[in-house]
Amino acid sequence: MKRLILEAVREIPLFRGLSSRNLKRLVTEFQVREFKKGRVVFHQSDSSTDLYIVLNGSVKASLVNEEGDELTLAEFKKGDFFGEMSLIDGKPRSATITCLEDSTLGILTRDKFVELLKKEPHISLELLSSLVERLRIANGVIESLAFLDVEERLMRLLCSMIEECGERTEAGFYRIRRCPHRELASRIGASREAVTKALKVLSFKGLVREGRDGYIISPNIFSRNAEFKIK
Repeated sequence: MKRLILEAVREIPLFRGLSSRNLKRLVTEFQVREFKKGRVVFHQSDSSTDLYIVLNGSVKASLVNEEGDELTLAEFKKGDFFGEMSLIDGKPRSATITCLEDSTLGILTRDKFVELLKKEPHISLELLSSLVERLRIANGVIESLAFLDVEERLMRLLCSMIEECGERTEAGFYRIRRCPHRELASRIGASREAVTKALKVLSFKGLVREGRDGYIISPNIFSRNAEFKIK
C-alpha cells in the first residue's frame, strides 16, 4: 500500500518537488481507507480538515440543498486531491464528497501537512496554483448558471464530456457514455425535467441522439460552443 501512495504522490504537482527524504517520510504519514460506491466521504459543513488523495476510483464534490437537489462541482479521479480548502483555513467543509465507484483514498491530517509546509515551503505556491485553477472552474460554473439557459449549459457539458472521454464514430459523430438525466441535471444546476426537455430539443435539432448505450452527438454542437475544439 505504501508503494501505491508513493506512486500517487510522485505524480501530484503539489508534492512533485519534495526531497527524497521528505517524500518517503510523507508516505508513512498517510492513512489509507477503502470506500464503496455511493459512500459519502464527508458532508458539507463537516468539521474535518484532512487532505485526501484518490489512489484508485473516483469521487465527486457537490452541493445538496434541503430538498435534495444537487449541483455537482467537480469530479476527482486517480491522482487528484481534494479537501485543501478546509486543510488551509481549518473551517468546515465547503462541499459533500461522494464516491462514484469503489475507491481507495489516502488521507493526510492537517497537522502533518502544516509540518511539511515548514520544511518544504515551495508547496505553498503549488497549492495556490491549484486553488486558482479550481476558482476559475467555479467562476465558469457561476457564469454558466447566471447567463446560459438549460439547453446551452447542457451542450457545454456534452462538449466537455466529448473532450474527456468521447469516441469518434466512422460516420464522424461522437459517442459518450449514457448518464441518467438526474446526473446530467446535477452537473449543470438544473432539474431532471428541464434536462429531459432540453435533450428532446437537441434531438429535434439533430445535435444529440440518445441510445441505450450512450449519446450520439453531432460535431455541429461544437459550432455552438467555441471554447471547445473539435477532436
